[in-house]
Amino acid sequence: MDYLVIDRLSKRFNAHGQAACRDISFSVGEREFVALIGPSGCGKSTLLHIAAGLSSASSGAVLFKGEAVAAPQPDMMYIFQQYNKSIFPWKSVIDNVCLGVKYRSKLPRQEIEKLGREQLKLVGLDRYAAYLPYQLSGGMQQRVAIARALARRPEMLLMDEPFSAIDAMMRVELQDLLLWLWQEIGLTILFVTHDLDEALYLAQRVVVLSASPGTVAKIVEVPLAYPRSQVGTRREPVYLELRAQLYRLMVEQVVAGRAEVS
Repeated sequence: MDYLVIDRLSKRFNAHGQAACRDISFSVGEREFVALIGPSGCGKSTLLHIAAGLSSASSGAVLFKGEAVAAPQPDMMYIFQQYNKSIFPWKSVIDNVCLGVKYRSKLPRQEIEKLGREQLKLVGLDRYAAYLPYQLSGGMQQRVAIARALARRPEMLLMDEPFSAIDAMMRVELQDLLLWLWQEIGLTILFVTHDLDEALYLAQRVVVLSASPGTVAKIVEVPLAYPRSQVGTRREPVYLELRAQLYRLMVEQVVAGRAEVS
């Protein structure tokens, strides 16, 4: 059984407005890493919001482990693009990480803090537990957001361009951290990005959406072995061939979108 199923999903924000996405269907298997790319405005973030139960579809459905998603799921965590808006600046790093568990668990405070510190160690921030967010770099703040999501012991992460606002070198570091966490913990990940190289480097499959209103243009398999290397993987002939294929697809979708508008 597919773990997450997007079934003929469409979203229109008002009765007379253009659809953000239309008739989208694809699935994500358990412990699979799937990337979602497409031109700006094609409904990538909208689709992720609906999959997370944060908003509703106009038609179609999202199924998670065979059940319809109509509200946020305890086994699914959403990681936002704007990390500095998703963590509380007046709370310490450890308090931010423990927040979701604190209000949804009956565990003693000491156990919750122990759990939080374990997640901070996973993301390499155990030395910074007492710090406030402003004392950390952007990449470190995003690691706090990831640690907070992991503290809830999710089975699936929905990630909305989580590394787009981070400098290039930290982005490389976080990509490799995410791949390690995915394999180490056995997560299922649906990852939205506008970066073709990021999608190819991380994912097992890449779902390409058309220009707005977004629909599935193509699903590309990525037969690159793990573990992947930021230098070696990106030099492999298969990687370069797939990159060219994705680039052509994206250009085609952008051109088609402009033609439809004109």
